[in-house]
Amino acid sequence: MRVIVTSTGSTIDSQMDPRFGRAEYFLIVDPDTMKTTAIDNASRHASGGAGIAAAQAIIDARVDALVTGHLGPNALNVLRDTKIALYEGVPSTVAENLNQLKAGQLKPVSASGSSYPGQGGGLGQGRRGGQL
Repeated sequence: MRVIVTSTGSTIDSQMDPRFGRAEYFLIVDPDTMKTTAIDNASRHASGGAGIAAAQAIIDARVDALVTGHLGPNALNVLRDTKIALYEGVPSTVAENLNQLKAGQLKPVSASGSSYPGQGGGLGQGRRGGQL
């Protein structure tokens, strides 16, 4: 089994990155051996379409599962039709997320996408006073 985890760094001791399309790295990990391959997420600097580009990178990596914080609707639409299992990560290290995945403690992403504290739930969407 090959699992990909969004990460703030290039090792399993790095924090899981709660962002999907704009995550710093994607770490491909074999949960049995903990052998890790880091992929720099080139789409994180894109002016638009980062989620879709990141989803395609996940598909191209030929993994069995994805662990991430917030998976938006566009990325979810791309990944939904694949055989990649989608899981909501927890605010911890990549290694801890892998341990929880192996123990069956991570929740699958729902049909409406994943949620993560502080990600995308408010009307202001990070803008002052909700103004565009």
